[in-house]
Amino acid sequence: MIAPPELPSEFHYPQDSDTRFSSDTDFSEAPDVSINPTKGKGGKKGKKAAGEKGKGAGGAGRMNGHYQENGMENLMLFEVVKMGKSAMQSVVDDWIEAYKNDRDMALLDLINFFIQCSGCKGVVSGEMFRNMQNSEIIRRMTEEFDEDSGDYPLTMAGPLWKKFKGSFCEFIAVLVRQCQYSIIYDEYLMDTVISLLTGLSDSQVRAFRHTSTLAAMKLMTALVNVALNLSINMDNTQRQYETERNKMVAKRANDRLELLLQKRKELQENQDEIENMMNAIFKGVFVHRYRDAIAEIRAITIEEIGMWMKLYSDAFLNDSYLKYVGWTMHDKQGEVRLKCLTALQGLYYNRELNTRLELFTSRFKDRIVSMTLDKEYDVAVQAIKLLTLVLHSTDEVLSPEDCENVYHLVYSAHRPVAIAAGEFLFKKLFSTREPEEEGAPKRRGRQSPNANLIKTTVFFFLESELHEHAAYLVDSLWESGADLLKDWECMTSLLLDDPVPGEEALTDRQETALIEIMLCTVRQAAECHPPIGRGTGKRVMTAKEKKTQLDDRTRMTELFAVALPPLLAKYSIDSEKVTNLLQLPQFFDLDIYTTGRLEKHLEALLRQIREMVEKHTDTEVLEMCSKTYHALSNEEFTIFNRVDIARSQLLDEMVDKFNRLLEDFLQEGEEPDEDDAYQVLSTLKRITAFHNAHDLSQWDLFSSNFKLLNTGIENGDMPEQIVVHALQCTHYVILWHLAKVSEGSHRKEDMVSLRKQMRMFCLMCQRYLTNVNTTVKEQAFTILCDVLLVFSHQMVSGGREQLEPLVYSPDDSLQTELLSFILHHVFIDQDDDSGSTDGQQDDEAAKIEALHKRRNLLAGYCKLIIYNVVEMNTGADIFKQYMRYYNDYGDIIKETMSKTRQIDKIQCAKTLILSLQQLFNEMLSELGTGFDRSSSAFCGIKELARRFSLTFGLDQVKTRDAIAMLHKDGIEFAFKEPSPQGEGNPPLHLAFLDILSEFSSKLMRQDKRTVHMYLERFMTFQMALQREDCWLPLISYRNSLQAGGDDDNMSVVSGYSSRGSSVRSKKTKAATPTATVAAAKRKLPEAEESSSGSTDVSWQHQTMQTPVMMPSPHLTSTMMRGPGDMRGEVKRGRDDSYMGVYALPSDSQQQPHPHTLPQTPQLHQTPIDYNTQVTWMLAQRQQEEVRQQQERAMNYAKLRTNLQQVIRRGTGLMEEDEEPIVEDVMMSSEGRMEDLNEGMDFDTMDIDLPPSKNRRERSELKPDYFDPGSIMDESVLGVSMF
Repeated sequence: MIAPPELPSEFHYPQDSDTRFSSDTDFSEAPDVSINPTKGKGGKKGKKAAGEKGKGAGGAGRMNGHYQENGMENLMLFEVVKMGKSAMQSVVDDWIEAYKNDRDMALLDLINFFIQCSGCKGVVSGEMFRNMQNSEIIRRMTEEFDEDSGDYPLTMAGPLWKKFKGSFCEFIAVLVRQCQYSIIYDEYLMDTVISLLTGLSDSQVRAFRHTSTLAAMKLMTALVNVALNLSINMDNTQRQYETERNKMVAKRANDRLELLLQKRKELQENQDEIENMMNAIFKGVFVHRYRDAIAEIRAITIEEIGMWMKLYSDAFLNDSYLKYVGWTMHDKQGEVRLKCLTALQGLYYNRELNTRLELFTSRFKDRIVSMTLDKEYDVAVQAIKLLTLVLHSTDEVLSPEDCENVYHLVYSAHRPVAIAAGEFLFKKLFSTREPEEEGAPKRRGRQSPNANLIKTTVFFFLESELHEHAAYLVDSLWESGADLLKDWECMTSLLLDDPVPGEEALTDRQETALIEIMLCTVRQAAECHPPIGRGTGKRVMTAKEKKTQLDDRTRMTELFAVALPPLLAKYSIDSEKVTNLLQLPQFFDLDIYTTGRLEKHLEALLRQIREMVEKHTDTEVLEMCSKTYHALSNEEFTIFNRVDIARSQLLDEMVDKFNRLLEDFLQEGEEPDEDDAYQVLSTLKRITAFHNAHDLSQWDLFSSNFKLLNTGIENGDMPEQIVVHALQCTHYVILWHLAKVSEGSHRKEDMVSLRKQMRMFCLMCQRYLTNVNTTVKEQAFTILCDVLLVFSHQMVSGGREQLEPLVYSPDDSLQTELLSFILHHVFIDQDDDSGSTDGQQDDEAAKIEALHKRRNLLAGYCKLIIYNVVEMNTGADIFKQYMRYYNDYGDIIKETMSKTRQIDKIQCAKTLILSLQQLFNEMLSELGTGFDRSSSAFCGIKELARRFSLTFGLDQVKTRDAIAMLHKDGIEFAFKEPSPQGEGNPPLHLAFLDILSEFSSKLMRQDKRTVHMYLERFMTFQMALQREDCWLPLISYRNSLQAGGDDDNMSVVSGYSSRGSSVRSKKTKAATPTATVAAAKRKLPEAEESSSGSTDVSWQHQTMQTPVMMPSPHLTSTMMRGPGDMRGEVKRGRDDSYMGVYALPSDSQQQPHPHTLPQTPQLHQTPIDYNTQVTWMLAQRQQEEVRQQQERAMNYAKLRTNLQQVIRRGTGLMEEDEEPIVEDVMMSSEGRMEDLNEGMDFDTMDIDLPPSKNRRERSELKPDYFDPGSIMDESVLGVSMF
């Protein structure tokens, strides 16, 4: 039952002698003066004559169509607003015309408009309008809701309904705007509408509450605009009055003074009425709904109060209203927090309002700063933007610690957060530029105004020690400081030019950071997309962006084509600087070298690159030189010939030098010294780096490298780095040869040569798997995995059948060695991997690097399993490590299982069960046959089986065959080995059935019977009769197969509506043993039934799921309440919580215990045949199960009672009830404020429209009552405004 809503004191409900809805008796009836000629025409509200109503009906009919036979309208106003095709001005004008003709019928149409906008099918008739109060009408409309759906216009999907909210709000705004000069002061329209919306906003129906709150808030916003206009008119009138009064007596017009006084009096009366209306809405709707249970409603109130403070700051921008926004910033829903921030942004954007926000800023600044780390990225972005506005208004509010909390967000992986933080950083550090003198020449290079700002960027980058990602910093600052970041002339000048006297030069570390930042800016300008890890996919560039990209590439090429050679010359010995500088040509527009006549600079660049190759042996520098040659060696450009000649000369010299050194190094009879080894290694590293990006097939490097590797195998004293690079170089030779064969004419000679080289190389790598050096073994393993994958059967797909002779499949010995390598080098403890630490101080960094290397090794082998290069059953040794090394390799192993299941479900299932069997055998060998099933080893295998079971998903049809095959292999394994203690004892592997039972839930009902029949093939009659502990795995497994075999277990997520009806229908039937068991099974959800069984051991370790909740109690508050408020309700509902839902058997209905059954003497006197024994055994077991089911049912009922109390205490008001339309109301409006404010110092601020002269002093303000228990974070508890 819905209690009548409490209205503000300005309203009262009329009796039969009054009008249909409540009126505001405090609204003074304004005089009928010339400025408002239509005001007050209606006079006192009363019943009209029939003739008048008929006239009004005609007017309304012209606007809204015909009437129904019973006198109710077709509610065409809702249809017009919903379609949104008509101009809202004309729609409102038509309604106003109808209101002037018959305001009762027009107002009835408006009331039905709000009702239908809420999604209610009911219609308020004229009879109801005349004879019912608000509460009765709302109760009647509540009964008209469609209980099958919780949707209503504001929440419906589709393009039509998405526009509806905007049309709805526009209608209210236009209605008030068109009525602002007369109708809203008639003491009838606004009184009725505000009374109706206040009652609806207190409804238990969410649709009513949501729609009416939105309407009331938009109505309030429209009234704020009216009040603002009145204030402006009053100021103008007052100014005109003062001007006229200050004139000389002879020139003063007394008639005009009287007219102005009359006008000011009328404006003051209108303003007073508007104040009363806004007070009614604020106290009747806002103060309750800003803490509503529904986040959308709370968001509406906060959004609109922000509009009020922004539109009419003189009346609303004070601490009495700001406190609501400050409190709600602690809301648990990101949507509401977001509205708070956007509302505050509109206030801080206006610098004139800063003085009024000082106290609020000081009180809630810490909360705003903390919201920059909000879990909702949208909220974090808006919090940073708000702090940027605060920073823009005053630089003294935010402390250095506050700023630092925002600074580090420029390295966030979420780009909008980083961009907002970059804007904050730019305003804080880079907004102050050195003023330039007018008429002075523009300073460039090192003397430009950007020089100090670029240095500041470098300093900031170096100070953020936790982040070394210059690309992320550049991307964050790109939108706010692109001009600064693209001042490459200044950057190169800072690097090349000498500092002026008195200027401090950059340190080596700062120069390194500047070069890295410069490279990132060049990449960002050339590629126009964010760095890896921050991008959201490719974005189509606009024409303007493409033009900017081309201009930037041209400018950077012209600049760095000249500046890069001297930069390389200056930093030629610094590997890190050179590596970054050598990446710049990859982003050049190479046509500029020709069109700009920059060939001499190209020659200088090629000379510098050659010197880098000759000077450095660092792999990164050499690979970058190779990539630079590759970028410059583009056949599309005219510079190709110059670059190709320089590259060929360099490679000729390197290969000739390598062959000469290698011949001396491998000369028999002489011991190679360290200098020879270094020369060979450095030359081999250069050749390997270039072979990665360039085809060196013409130099026949395979023979020399293979000879080097073979010598290393025979002698065993080859330096490890030489072997590593020789393996890598030979790998590149094979791949380039394959690429040539794939693209060429497929000559037989080339195919035979490649096949021979590939097989010889694979055998060589296999031999190096047994090398004593770990680095060499890891390199051989990695390359071997890559070669096997490239030359697998996959290479003939896509129309490349001619490559079939090259397919190579590893033999059993190679597969065994690969698997052995993984087991001994990957699945090891971190402390065992001592080779990677080498006694270094930074053990953590070394351990992370070693783990990364092991993950790559495991991923390489798993790819062989996925692509069926090695047998899938070899994955059993990988899968069994899933739990033990879950933190290190869990994601890789899980993905491997997923991919293998996609390839072959049955074989994957056989592999999983094989891994469990291997672990079981290892446990037996370690603990012996008499192990304890509660041991950690056995429980670990069971947990692994449970994890495997979860990977099969919920679709039993797709995995049906695989699960059945898994059970088949498991049963065969369990009974494979007889007991070593002789006949009559359980098989050696019988305990494996306990592990296998973890997969029983994945069997379909009919498959459970099939598997059970297959199990009975291995069982003897004596096994079925055993009840000792050693036979519990068999009992447990059989029970898991029989559960749900005759009746589907009810899902936990099933609704209680059908369940309740079925239970009630069964209460009238006799509780036979079979019926009682079946009913108990139907009543108990599957999770609880299986978890509470005493003999169902397979489910003992599963966590019981929370049962589905019953329909919520019918009356709870729509305002969020703390957990403490629920305790009384729990106590009241404890006695009749859920006991009525389940038909529990009484003591008199329970079957006697099996041991108390009467024993017939024939069973002991005559021999028992086989069939009689089986029948007796089944009867005993059935009676035992009946007793256990009854005990479980009673325990479950007690459990549900306790769970109900916990659920009610913990969840508060559920936003999604089983009946989604009805929102329960705990307290009615009557007495609500008295209940809430008991013992509280509560003072709701009245709306004072005059300017700040009537504003209260801050010391006089009292905090409004607020209950943050449920919707606010813990950090707000105890927060006071002052």
